[in-house]
Amino acid sequence: MIPGEDAARRMRTALRDLFLQVLAQCTVPAAFARHVQYERGVLRIAEDLYPIGDYDRLLVVAAGKAAHLMVDALVAQLGERAQGIVVGVNDPLSQHHGFRYFTGGHPLPTAESLRAGRALLRYVQNQPQRSLVIFMLSGGSSAAVEAPIEEDFTLEDVAATYQALLLSGAPIAEMNAIRKHLSGIKGGRLAQAAAPAQQVSILISDVPDDKLDALGSGPTMPDSSTVSDCYAIAQRYRLSEQFPPAVRPLFAKRRLQETPKADEAAFVGARWWPILSNATAQRAAAEKAAALGFAVEVDNSCDDWDYARAADYLLERLRQLRRGGGRVCLISGGEVTVKVSGEGGVGGRNQHFALYSAGKIAGEALTVLSAGSDGIDGNSPATGAVVDGTSLQRAQALGLDCGRELARFNSYSVLERLGDAIVVGPTGNNIRDLRILLAY
Repeated sequence: MIPGEDAARRMRTALRDLFLQVLAQCTVPAAFARHVQYERGVLRIAEDLYPIGDYDRLLVVAAGKAAHLMVDALVAQLGERAQGIVVGVNDPLSQHHGFRYFTGGHPLPTAESLRAGRALLRYVQNQPQRSLVIFMLSGGSSAAVEAPIEEDFTLEDVAATYQALLLSGAPIAEMNAIRKHLSGIKGGRLAQAAAPAQQVSILISDVPDDKLDALGSGPTMPDSSTVSDCYAIAQRYRLSEQFPPAVRPLFAKRRLQETPKADEAAFVGARWWPILSNATAQRAAAEKAAALGFAVEVDNSCDDWDYARAADYLLERLRQLRRGGGRVCLISGGEVTVKVSGEGGVGGRNQHFALYSAGKIAGEALTVLSAGSDGIDGNSPATGAVVDGTSLQRAQALGLDCGRELARFNSYSVLERLGDAIVVGPTGNNIRDLRILLAY
């Protein structure tokens, strides 16, 4: 059935509003209000209790896109007892007494990222057992904080390695496996440096729920990946030839050093609590879609799939669900991958997914949203897009060639002209992407 223009517009608006409501509900302050509380000298973090007076020293480390918001929320509880180091990806709007601030790079590390990495290692190193280190980690901390495993690796070497990984098409967990083994801070090595202090990590997760050690490349957690995994990943994506000359010998001569594993002494007094994740966003979206009268199904099986395979799968699943009658909503969390060839245009994985989907649902009463929780999609001003069965026809009426722009990885230019791009600005938070598909 070909959707009427008014009905299609109403569904695009409804789906855009639903996503914005989810963003508003999945905030760092709301997560801290639920999971972190300080009363009568005792700090509760999820299910753990920490009597602050029992510790000789309290250290706080925050890193990633949500670093500033997490510090704000913790200071609101602890006051000036909380002091430490903050590494964000943007300059803070204000600073708290007792904290040292860095602004690292994203998606590529910068000189400030390396300075932050060295500062963190010095700050937590060789803490006594009666110290408590609170790590607060969020998406983006992989690039924001870095300390190369080899002293002679330059910033250019590190940035070129990250760039090769980002363009490889590899899922985030595989990219982070290699990052961990090339870093002196990731893959549990920051926790190793802080031993034997007691450690607790508060996590705003932008990784799959069963792969938390991929968050920020797991600086405070045992590493589940191995050097053998890294060699296989490099071979699978032909990365060795794309890495800078200084890095290649570690793979060619199999000289990578293994990261700390679960039996390391550094993890005996360590705890990890994800207080906000993609699952939080999925639940919020499901509740709101149900309130609008949609029968809701969640399907995360295409997490980390290629965008075209994921779109084809989800659209076919949506059509199957619609055969049962009524209005149907299909929700899928996580991320899709896009392998960029050539220089590329302006866009990101969510807009690429959306524009590809627009070509697949032309003339159908379907609406598709794909957007990120961090407010940033690739190199564009948008965080994603919402398209429907009229998008292709509307693009053609404006003289836009969707297929050509898709091939040029230039999705934003089309979606922005259509008014289908979603622009919210940086949210200071990242709990991965959300795809919401409606049949009506």
